[in-house]
Amino acid sequence: MKNFISIAALAFATLSIPSLAMAQDAPSKGAAPTVSDADAFVVRAEKDLFDFSVEAGRVAWINSTYLTDDTDSVAARYGEIGTEKAVGYALEAARYQAIPGLSYDTKRKLDILRGGIVLPAPTTPGAAAELATISTKLQSAYGKGRGTLRGKEINGSDIEAEMGTNRNPEELKEMWVSWHDNVGAPMGADYSRMVEIANKGAAELGYADVGAMWRSGYDMPADDFAKLTDKLWLEVKPLYDELHTYVRTQLNKKYGDAVQSKTGPIRADLLGNMWAQEWGNIYDLVAPAGAGDIGYDIGELLVAKGYKQTELTDFSPNRGKAEKDMVKIGEGFFSSLGFAPLPKTFWDRAQFIKPADREVVCHASAWDIDNVDDLRIKMCIKVNSTDFVTIHHELGHNYYQRAYNKQPYFYLNGANDGFHEAIGDAIALSITPNYLVQIGLLDPAKVPGADKDNGLLLRQAMDKVAFLPFGLLIDKWRWGVFNGSITPANYNKGWTDLRLQYQGIVPPVERPADRFDAGAKYHIPGNTPYTRYFLARILQFQFYKAACDIAKWKGPLHRCSFYGNKDVGTRLNAMLEMGASKPWPDALQAFTGKRDMDGTAMIAYFKPLMTWLKAQNKGKSCGW
Repeated sequence: MKNFISIAALAFATLSIPSLAMAQDAPSKGAAPTVSDADAFVVRAEKDLFDFSVEAGRVAWINSTYLTDDTDSVAARYGEIGTEKAVGYALEAARYQAIPGLSYDTKRKLDILRGGIVLPAPTTPGAAAELATISTKLQSAYGKGRGTLRGKEINGSDIEAEMGTNRNPEELKEMWVSWHDNVGAPMGADYSRMVEIANKGAAELGYADVGAMWRSGYDMPADDFAKLTDKLWLEVKPLYDELHTYVRTQLNKKYGDAVQSKTGPIRADLLGNMWAQEWGNIYDLVAPAGAGDIGYDIGELLVAKGYKQTELTDFSPNRGKAEKDMVKIGEGFFSSLGFAPLPKTFWDRAQFIKPADREVVCHASAWDIDNVDDLRIKMCIKVNSTDFVTIHHELGHNYYQRAYNKQPYFYLNGANDGFHEAIGDAIALSITPNYLVQIGLLDPAKVPGADKDNGLLLRQAMDKVAFLPFGLLIDKWRWGVFNGSITPANYNKGWTDLRLQYQGIVPPVERPADRFDAGAKYHIPGNTPYTRYFLARILQFQFYKAACDIAKWKGPLHRCSFYGNKDVGTRLNAMLEMGASKPWPDALQAFTGKRDMDGTAMIAYFKPLMTWLKAQNKGKSCGW
């Protein structure tokens, strides 16, 4: 998952700590708050948080590009300040949100403030400190987690890599079980207590529970949003079911009935990923004969055109030139749609390669430091296919950030939390052979023929389609935990049941009730809402198809590139410039002409694969 840095979001926090810092904004004691009180409060909060976000953004950038104990300390301090501001304003916003007669903007901004905290602490003395302690403990436990391989200890990053390449079912089982036992199991009691405290905090902000608070950010009642996610899932489930059946058959051929049966669920540890969330690592086990060779590699095409990767010891005037030129190709994509060039400061301030003299965070991210046009990306670019695609993705965030820069501070964000990632991913989908020909990287004679399509689409589906049920069930489980329908005694059963229901997978061994397998996935102890990733997978195809329809593309959808089409750029910008100022259906309609998220675009994209999968699965039992 790539990231964009919303500097607006830096003023809000994962964990809230009650503060009296905003007391001066409140009406006098005993006085009923008025519409004018609410309006004045929003104006003050918006200005304060805008100013703070710029300074906090600079601190965060320095910390990410100059990793030292000192910059860590300063960044942590600004995080504390942001947390205090966030909860103070959230608690105050809750006092105004039910006042009759509020204007649209005041009400919307109050809701953004009130729901902008992931884990709200109640004002009960000692509760915030306890919640902070538990949250830190859970994240630390995950970071220090270890599994075993052949009886020897192995850390998290190494075990994740090994799960992707190891084909020994006993060793896969050992890694899966040891990671879930060692990392997840000890967290259960702390997690239960954390839920209890945070739910009290959510109640003080006017929500039924934390899950309802998370679902409140989608411009509809919380329960209606849950129903929407179910609808989206049912639209794409037939494609997932066919993929599941085909992959299960290939795993049975590889491992035999004793390891993976021909029918029923798939054993979770065989799918090339600790959490079975993406299956691309086992593509070699399921690929049709000859399908993997598409005739070109983007990295090799770049090298052939003279893009030479910068060596760490290269201090010549051309240091970083090839990598910067790759970014210029990405800029050219957006320029071809009619977007203005990136500002000069982008080229002066962005991090394109890993510096030779210091440690930095290399994980790709996109930034807008001043909430206007101080746009930057932070990468350690390599001259390869993966980073070529990532550049286009990250620039999608930057162009989105610049498009909405005239909005008020509280609207400096995507229409919902799935939109930002979906924009970057939709742009990345347009990196087709046709696009590579248009920009002069690929010889037209080497465009892969239709006989390669099934393999290409299968490889994409192993990640993009396989992810969908996992992207949904993470928060389905948490919503149940927060509302009490999944009790602490049933945490593990609830998790395993949802994995079976949605993904059609089972653990490699029976799991005891006192385990806490959910904690073996970072986003659970890290308290990161996850539905945004499910929405982004759906929306990216909806955006992509809309762009191809506007461009009047006539061929197979997966071959479309809308490079060079100004009409696409105009319609896209109409959506992007709205930011979070309007309900997301309004933003969606501005670009796609439709007000509903739906999965039909993904089905259309993978239509040739669906036909092929059905033929491969003929006579087999589909489902589990």
